[in-house]
Formats: sequence, C-alpha cells, structure tokens
Amino acid sequence: MDSSLLMLMPLLVLSSLIISCCGNFHRDFEITWGNGRARILNEGKLLTLSLDKASGSGFQSKHEYLFGKIDMQLKLVPGNSAGTVTAYYLSSKGSAWDEIDFEFLGNLSGDPYILHTNVFSHGKGNREQQFYLWFDPTADFHTYSILWNPQRIVFYADGTPIREFKNSEPIGVPFPKSQPMRIYSSLWNADDWATRGGLVKTDWSKAPFTASYRNFNAKTCVRSSRSSSCHGSSSSNDAWLSQELDNASQERLRWVQKNYMIYNYCTDTKRFPQGLPPECRSTS
Repeated sequence: MDSSLLMLMPLLVLSSLIISCCGNFHRDFEITWGNGRARILNEGKLLTLSLDKASGSGFQSKHEYLFGKIDMQLKLVPGNSAGTVTAYYLSSKGSAWDEIDFEFLGNLSGDPYILHTNVFSHGKGNREQQFYLWFDPTADFHTYSILWNPQRIVFYADGTPIREFKNSEPIGVPFPKSQPMRIYSSLWNADDWATRGGLVKTDWSKAPFTASYRNFNAKTCVRSSRSSSCHGSSSSNDAWLSQELDNASQERLRWVQKNYMIYNYCTDTKRFPQGLPPECRSTS
C-alpha cells in the first residue's frame, strides 16, 4: 500500500475512495434553496443558479468528502453583475468548521471579476488572497479546481495553480484534515460589500442574474459506513493523495501571483501589526 494511504488510515475511519467521473447533477447534488431559481437541466449535465431581487439560490453535494481533487466548470454572471457573489466552496459544520473558498465578486460591465479565496481551519479564516483572471469568466465555461490532501490545498483555474496553502501544523497552524466537507455553491446579493466595498449596488433591472455549472469531476474520499479505510483500486487513482506542485506548476503559480494577485493577507502588515501569521513567515 502507498505510504500516503498508510498515513491517512487513522484519519479516514468510515471512508472509502470513489472516482466520480463526468458527474451527473441529479446523482451528485441536491438543490437546497431558491424556490425554483436553481435548475438541473439537460438530463443532469447542466445546473443553473439564478438571483433576482426576491432571492438567490444554491445547491450542495449529497456526499461529504475527506480530501479530494475536485473540478467544476462554471460560467459566471455576464454583463453588469455588480453586487452579486457566486460562491463555490467546501465546508464542514459546527463552530470549529473547516472551509475552502472560491468566491467570484461581481463587477460593472467591462471591469474584471475578482476571484476571492480563503481557507478556514478549526473556525479560523482571515487567510484571504484575491486575484483578477487572465480570461473572461463570463464568455464561456472555465474549470475551477481544488486539490485537498494531507500536505496541501491548491486552488486552480483552468489547470493553472493560483494559490497553495501548505500544511504548517509543525509550527502550530491548524490544517483541515479531520472534518468531512460538502461542496456548496450559491448565487446571492452582497451589494453591501462585494463591489468596490459596497459603493456599487446591484442593478435589479438586469435581473435575473444566472451562473451555470457543468462537468463536475472528483477523485475523493467519501464518508461512508461501508468501509473503514480510504483506498484506491490503482496507484493512478490515489496519486492525488500525495500530489504536489512540480517545477512547471510552481513556475505557473509564481506567474499568476506576480501578474494577477491583487491582495495577499501574508503581506498585509497593517492588518497584522503584531506580526504576520506564522504560515506567512514559514519558508517550508
């Protein structure tokens, strides 16, 4: 058995590895709110969320996951989407929850979307990094991915890594590794803060606003009562459990952070006058 799997065994009680390929939204997700504003179409191949002045909408995965490599294609609200937020994230429950966030902050027509990322562990967040994208996320579908294994969390856009959050438990930083999380997504009105700090409000004459989803694909450990371990049928299936960024991926990560990052909590000395968080100071 792969050494990474042996390390996982104590953490993955009541779990089993599954491969979910070419996902069907009827099978993998359930609509949780929106009173008809969320719809599953095309025999489960497409899901849309809509927002109007009365309500937004949302959905969640039917399964809980403990580690995974998760891909979803999104096409964001086009045109004047100021005030809207499309959230796509993993989260557990409880007061000491874990969470891995993509949030897409709407814009005025012609201005770029802001991609907001965050990582919560044991209820503590404040680890925001924000980016512009090098493509128009409203013109077509683009793939947004999360790699979550015991060593790191990596955020990707179209296969390009944009952020890496490493496991820094040896220096006292909690890391999400023991709480299963569901996938959630929602489209909602946040015009009190989302666009230029709330200066630009939602133009309801443009409603309904719609975001679209397709091609969910996941290699994950799924919480289950049928198994007491997380194991794959082949080494290729479980490679993501120990995946790290190779030299080419590290170079692409540096390119994104140099050219498209617009906020990094790890450089915000005004926000942390007593010193930056330990993971920011770590060279590991």
